[in-house]
Amino acid sequence: VNVISFFLFSLLSVTGLINWLLLPRGYGSGASFLVSLRHFLMAMHEWTALLFMIVIGVHILLHWAYVKKNLDSYRKRK
Repeated sequence: VNVISFFLFSLLSVTGLINWLLLPRGYGSGASFLVSLRHFLMAMHEWTALLFMIVIGVHILLHWAYVKKNLDSYRKRK
C-alpha cells in the first residue's frame, strides 16, 4: 500500500506541476497538441487523485487498530 500511494502521489505531483507550469491554458494558444496534452494530463490527474484517496482509505483501514489506540490515549489525557 505504501509503494502504491508513493507512486500515485508522485504521479499527482508530476501531472499537477506540468499542467500548472509548462502547458498553455485555454484554447486560444494555437498549439492544439499542447492543449490536448493538457486535457489528457488533467484527466489523468483527476483519476490518479481518486485512486490515491482510495489507497489512503485502505491504508487507514489497515492501520485502524493503531489509529484507534492513539485516539483513545489522546482522549484519556484530556
